[in-house]
Amino acid sequence: MKYFGFLSFGHYTNGPRHGITAAQSLHQAIDLSVAADELGVNGAFFRVHHFAPQAAAPMPLLSAIASRTKAIEVGTGVIDMRYENPLYLAEEAAALDLIADGRTALGVSRGSPEIANRGWESFGYHSKDPRGADLARTHYERFLDAVSGTPMAQAAPLGEQYPTQMTPGTPLPVLPHSPGLRNRIWYGAGSNASAIQAARDGINLMSSTLVFEHGDKPFGDIQAEQLRAYRQAWAEAGHAWTPRVSVSRSIFPLLSERDRGLYGLSASGDQVGHLDSGIATFGRTYAADPSTLIKQLSQDRALAEADTLLLTIPNQLGFEENWSIIRNFAEYVAPALGWEPASPGVLPSGYDLDEVVTH
Repeated sequence: MKYFGFLSFGHYTNGPRHGITAAQSLHQAIDLSVAADELGVNGAFFRVHHFAPQAAAPMPLLSAIASRTKAIEVGTGVIDMRYENPLYLAEEAAALDLIADGRTALGVSRGSPEIANRGWESFGYHSKDPRGADLARTHYERFLDAVSGTPMAQAAPLGEQYPTQMTPGTPLPVLPHSPGLRNRIWYGAGSNASAIQAARDGINLMSSTLVFEHGDKPFGDIQAEQLRAYRQAWAEAGHAWTPRVSVSRSIFPLLSERDRGLYGLSASGDQVGHLDSGIATFGRTYAADPSTLIKQLSQDRALAEADTLLLTIPNQLGFEENWSIIRNFAEYVAPALGWEPASPGVLPSGYDLDEVVTH
């Protein structure tokens, strides 16, 4: 593990019940990212869900974080492409990447099951597939073309243009364009098949908090097979750059009686359950003293295969509790796993630094 960031689900209370509000959740995310940036944490990532009291509109939040930080990556895990206008998302992603000086790490995919029944139709998109897989794939491919600078339209006849006068028929890409952004897009994969396709597409891999393969092996071993399949497919595709690979884990360092009281009972083994009409394996939750965590995590084969760890946090518990989890992991666990703290002006290896625009 070279890099680690935190992954927040952005939960809040929708109504008069006890808990944090949407505004508090967003401001807490910014404050947590600023504090993590000062500590050298490599990434601030946020889930994206719709029709639920969770983070849903990532670009305003990520832009706010990028404008107040210097080194930390800002990203998603993941944007559900069934709900997205791919060209508008490409414009927003490029603007974010320019604000962040190339510090974006946008995870996209078909997305997980949502609360709404075919909720993407309410956003104006339609699919023949009851799960929207064809729609997500079409949006995803068009988004990748757009962020790559592929023309998406043509200039209109002169009499219909305002204010620019451009030769009619001139190919027009979406703007702004951020060089190298495509190499900072990640695909959220929950299966070997989707990981292999991500490799063929030339996209970084963000392995899910679950895998749709199962068996008599630990979750980390099953997920490690996915990562190896991805890297083999990448090599076979012959891409000219080295991708990044991340995994997500719930990890609670226990340094005090308070920690043990809050998180000591959270430790669990792997679980197998039904999700999205299939059987999925869900990873364990780690909760132990630092020395035990280091031993346990050193035996996690998927973590050993990945270069980036996304540390899931219970954001609804507030800033202090989440900051304690991140800080304790950074100070007492991460260094023993090979962590390289982020530095201003230095992007993680694997990205094409020659294409990053700085100012």
